[in-house]
Amino acid sequence: MRMYSLDNAMDLDELDAWLKRTRQAVEQPLAYTCELKIDGTSIALTYEEGLLMRAATRGDGITGEDVTANIRTIRDVPLRLRPQALQSDITDRERIEVRGEVYMPKSSFERLNALIEAESAEKAEGSQPRLFANPRNAAAGSLRQKDPLITAGRDLATFMYALANPSATGAQGQWQLLDWLRQAGFHVNPNIAYCTNEQEVRTFCEQAINTRNDLPYDIDGVVVKVDSFSLQRQLGYTAKAPRWAIAYKFPPEEKTSILRDIVVQVGRTGVLTPVAEFDPVLVAGSTVSRATLHNLDEVRRKDVRVGDTVVVRKAGDVIPEIVGHIETLRPVDAREWQMPVECPSCGSPVFKDVDGVAYRCASAECPAQRLERLGHWVSRGAMDIDGLGPRIIDNLVEAGLVRDVADFYNLTVEQLSTLETGQLKYARQMSPQKREKIGDFEQVPELVGELVASKLFDQIQASKEQPFSRVLFGLGIRNVGKTVADLIVNHFPSADELCQASEEQLTSVEGVGPVIARTIIEFLQTPDNLKLIEELRQAGLQLRQDVSERKPQTLVGKTFVLTGTLEKYSRDQAEALLKQYGARASGSVSAKTSYVVAGESAGSKLAKARDLGIPILDEFQFDKIIASGELPD
Repeated sequence: MRMYSLDNAMDLDELDAWLKRTRQAVEQPLAYTCELKIDGTSIALTYEEGLLMRAATRGDGITGEDVTANIRTIRDVPLRLRPQALQSDITDRERIEVRGEVYMPKSSFERLNALIEAESAEKAEGSQPRLFANPRNAAAGSLRQKDPLITAGRDLATFMYALANPSATGAQGQWQLLDWLRQAGFHVNPNIAYCTNEQEVRTFCEQAINTRNDLPYDIDGVVVKVDSFSLQRQLGYTAKAPRWAIAYKFPPEEKTSILRDIVVQVGRTGVLTPVAEFDPVLVAGSTVSRATLHNLDEVRRKDVRVGDTVVVRKAGDVIPEIVGHIETLRPVDAREWQMPVECPSCGSPVFKDVDGVAYRCASAECPAQRLERLGHWVSRGAMDIDGLGPRIIDNLVEAGLVRDVADFYNLTVEQLSTLETGQLKYARQMSPQKREKIGDFEQVPELVGELVASKLFDQIQASKEQPFSRVLFGLGIRNVGKTVADLIVNHFPSADELCQASEEQLTSVEGVGPVIARTIIEFLQTPDNLKLIEELRQAGLQLRQDVSERKPQTLVGKTFVLTGTLEKYSRDQAEALLKQYGARASGSVSAKTSYVVAGESAGSKLAKARDLGIPILDEFQFDKIIASGELPD
C-alpha cells in the first residue's frame, strides 16, 4: 500500500483552517492524536508470521530501496513481534507492514562527526573531513550503507507510528494503534497527546515549539491526525496526501551572522547572480555560509551591505536566504553594493537586459557559462546522464576532452576511467601496524576507474534515446524551459523544421511570445550553434519527435488556473493534460483567465475568480475536458 506524504500547515492559522475544514467535512466534533514530526527517514517493515522479512525506504511512495540487512542492526527494531500482540484481535497475522521513522539521536550525530574528524586528522594533516550536515542526512546515509556493519556502528534508532492496514489489529483509532505497537515491541515516541478538541491540538503544537531544542533528537513539526479510523476512511485521500492528517511545520529558525562579501556567479545564459557570503551559522540542522541574493534589485530591496549583521533562515527549512539586515548594527563605513562592469569569470563587458533586471556577460566563450551549460545538459530534466557531476565535468574540461555538449558522445571508457575524482587516496593499503606511520604513505589522486567509467559511458549512450523536446531543453536556449520546449516540439517536431521557422510562426504557438521567439531565432542563426546541432545529429541523438498521436488543439487560446487539490491528478499532471490540447496553464488569476479548476481546499484564487466572474470548474467537469478536449456547455 502506498506511503503517502503529508500536506503542510506553515503556521497556526493554516492549522486552524485545516481543523475547521476537517470538522465541517464530517459534521461532528473530532478527537485527534498529535505526534512529534521526527526529522529522519521513513521506513516500512514487513513481518510475516511475526518475523521481520523486509525493510524498505519510502522512495517515491510506491517503490523504495531494500535496506533489510541494515535495519536488522538497529537495536530497537524487533526481529520477532511479541506473542501477546499477535494474540490480540489482529485479523491478518500472515503479513503486517509497520511504518515509522529512522533517526539519529543528537548525541550519536556528534560522536559520528567527531570520529570522522579524528580519522581524517590521522590520514592527512590539514585535510578537510566530509562531515554530515545534520542528523537527518546522517541517518539516511547510514541506512543506505552497503556494509551493514557500518550501519550497526552508527547508533540509529526508530519511532514507529503506523500500519499499512491499521484496523487489522483491532484498534479503533490512532491512539489505540500506538498502544498496540508498544505491546508488539516497537519503540513509540512518548511525546504524544490525545486531544479532544482543537484548542488542545493548538496547545500541544505551541508546547512542541518551546521544547524542541530540549529533545535528544531533531523534530521539524507536529503531525496531527484524526484519531478515529472510521472517520479517516470517510475523509479519504487526495492525489498525494491523506485528508485526515496534516503536518504543522515550525516557523523558520532565524539566526544572525556577519555579511563578509557579495560575490557573483555566472550562469549558463551569462546571467550574473549576486551571492551573499557570511560567517558560518547553524540554521535548521545544518551549517550555512552562503545564500543567493538573486539580482541587483533584490540586493537593493533588502539593502544588505558588506559588514552588515544579517538575519539568515532557510526557506521551507531547505534553502538558505537572507531576510534582511539589522539597521542599528550597520557599520558607519558600509557602502551600497554595485554590480561589476566586467565578468568575474572572463573579464568581458557586462550589460543589463533591456526588458528585465538581469545583468549578463557578453561573451559566449565565458568559461563559467560553458560549465553551467554542460551541467544543464546532463541534468535530470534534460538528458538525465546520472553520474556526470560538476567535479567530473570540470575535469573533462580541464583535460581538454569536452568543450561543448556534443563532445560527451566522443568520450571513451578509457578516457573516463583515467579522470581524477577530486579525492585523494593512499598509494598502498594501510595496515593497522603502520597506522602510526601514516606519513610514510604517499597520497595520490583517486581515479574514476574502469567500472565507474563503464557505467558513465553507458549512461551517456542511453541519453541518445531522449526525445527531441529534451534535446531542445538541454541546449539551454535562453527563456526556453521544459514546458516551452514541449510546446515548440508539438508544432515543430524536428530540428530542421524549427530552424526554418519564422518569428511569426513561433509566436503563433500558444505560450511562445516575441521575446522567446527572438531568442530561439538568434540561437538557431548562430553558425556555432548550427554546427553543434549537426554534431549531435551525427552522434545519433533524436532530433525528430513523433507527434502523430498529438491531440486536437481544441483549447488553444484558453488559459486555465488550478487551485486546491485534485483527487486524481497532481498539479503538474493536470497542467500537462491541458497543454496536450493547446491550453495554457497559469499560476495566477486575472481578467484574461478563461477557467479556474477548483479542487479540495481551494483558497484565494477561487475567491478572486468569483469576484471577476470567471467560470469555475470542479474535478468532474475537468475530467470531461481531459477525456474529450471539449469545453463544458
